[in-house]
Amino acid sequence: MIEPTQEFIKKAVENHFDVSEVDTGLVKMKFYFEDQEFKEKFVLLTQELETNNLLCTLEKEGYRHMVVISKLPKQKKRKWLSKSWTPRIMFAATIVMVLIDGFYRTAMLNTFPLIKPIGDPLGVAIVYTWALIGILGVHEAGHLIAARWHKIKTTWPYFIPGIPIVGIPTFGAFIQSRSLTVNRDILFDIAVAGPIAGLVVAVIVVIFGAWSSPVIDSQIAENLMTGSTLFPMNENLIMKGALALFDKNGDDVEVIMSPIM
Repeated sequence: MIEPTQEFIKKAVENHFDVSEVDTGLVKMKFYFEDQEFKEKFVLLTQELETNNLLCTLEKEGYRHMVVISKLPKQKKRKWLSKSWTPRIMFAATIVMVLIDGFYRTAMLNTFPLIKPIGDPLGVAIVYTWALIGILGVHEAGHLIAARWHKIKTTWPYFIPGIPIVGIPTFGAFIQSRSLTVNRDILFDIAVAGPIAGLVVAVIVVIFGAWSSPVIDSQIAENLMTGSTLFPMNENLIMKGALALFDKNGDDVEVIMSPIM
């Protein structure tokens, strides 16, 4: 027997669908319906029944469509991820790692001869942290907003600290869904919202990074490349466009990418 009662479930389904036949079993209830347009109805029904720990699936039998209702299986919670302090600690650790990385990279660039110092290492590191965490944060915010729009419950973002100086200061971030993803349309909306939101901030950061990156003569750059930790970097379209805004493109000049870039 499914809890809540079968009558409750039947009434809930009939509020959304034109039910033609009901097949009641020990662990499942099948509702055959005649509706031709049912995508939005199914989403509403699924979200309604999920609050009562019921799983709603859409199936096809021959030419007939049916809604199958069963009890939602219990999910095992990961203890450390379920703690409210976990995302906070991971976020703080990520900020520390990014700050260290930004400070080191700025201090290293300031030591090179013939290159004008790009700024105070701590100040640049703070801007660097704001930029990187901002991109990741807005990216995850895009996922969260889309999830809330579709009434999908999620966790707060979990930021993953990385290895500064010798590696990358953060390995990104992720969120976990605490609700059922009803269909591929909703999944697509949630998935694509993050990259779109993050791209807007990334463009702003790249423009600022292009403005703050020092320009040196190509011959000086070639001399600096010898025996140093500098290495050539391929520019993508966004970087090329940002550099062009400040007349920092061309064959006769080389740009030393700031940490923010």
